[in-house]
Amino acid sequence: MVKRFVSIALVFMLLSVAGGIYALGWALSRPVPVEVGPIPANLIEAEAVTFSSQSGSMIHAWLSQAPAATASVLLLPGVRANRLSMVRRAEFLRRSGYTTLLIDFQATGESVGEAITFGWRERFDVLAAVQYLNARMPGRPVAVLGVSLGGAATLLATPPLEIQAAVLEAVYPSIDRALVNRLRMRIGPFAPAVVPLLLVQLRPRLDVAASDLKPVEHIAMLGCPLLLVGGTLDQHTTVDDTQLLYAAARAPKELWLIPGAAHVDYLEFTGDVYRRRILAFLAAALSRPAG
Repeated sequence: MVKRFVSIALVFMLLSVAGGIYALGWALSRPVPVEVGPIPANLIEAEAVTFSSQSGSMIHAWLSQAPAATASVLLLPGVRANRLSMVRRAEFLRRSGYTTLLIDFQATGESVGEAITFGWRERFDVLAAVQYLNARMPGRPVAVLGVSLGGAATLLATPPLEIQAAVLEAVYPSIDRALVNRLRMRIGPFAPAVVPLLLVQLRPRLDVAASDLKPVEHIAMLGCPLLLVGGTLDQHTTVDDTQLLYAAARAPKELWLIPGAAHVDYLEFTGDVYRRRILAFLAAALSRPAG
């Protein structure tokens, strides 16, 4: 009787653990639809635009054109964030003479989608956004500023992504490392044992394999000047992760590790230091005066 009770308890415990891990997989990839509302007043002369993507989504975006702009910057939000998170970046970039395009990735904001795919389907949204900018402003160089998921999607789109500069912030090098980091913050040393149970869900849930979600294997093909940004206290994307990406990238490249920064908005954390660093990099990469 005792043995049977123990066996039933073990089965129940295993089922509970399995159910919890399955639910965690859903929570990490679930869509985040949001009505973002009207264009913020501080995005001067901006317009709401849409364009189709091979991700299967109609991408919703804001285009803010700067007078006499000679270059454009595509602003790509982090995971579960939408274009509202990029407004403050668009403000200072426009003041410095850059046209900006702020997008909602598929399955996020007002761009419909079945699931967040950690850059896999989102890479098509990056390609579509670059194509849109090239069609609207032909002949102008295009830079990308991608945060977290936005940076991963940029790298997974390469090649054939053709841009003239890239600023990538807090980007994971591979999905297994990203999951280990996040779980280690919650369950400590048990994280490596649990991660395979999440990775095995990728194919049936998202139609992608863990081997496909390795931005580090694409970064050498980027083909443009790169500024790679990380925080020294970031536990989601560690210093080792950022340095791994930097080592794999081709020159010209710059590494900026922000002292004391965790997995936060680097513009909010550093303020004018961030603005100056980004503008100086873009000016050099795109061969134009700093704003």
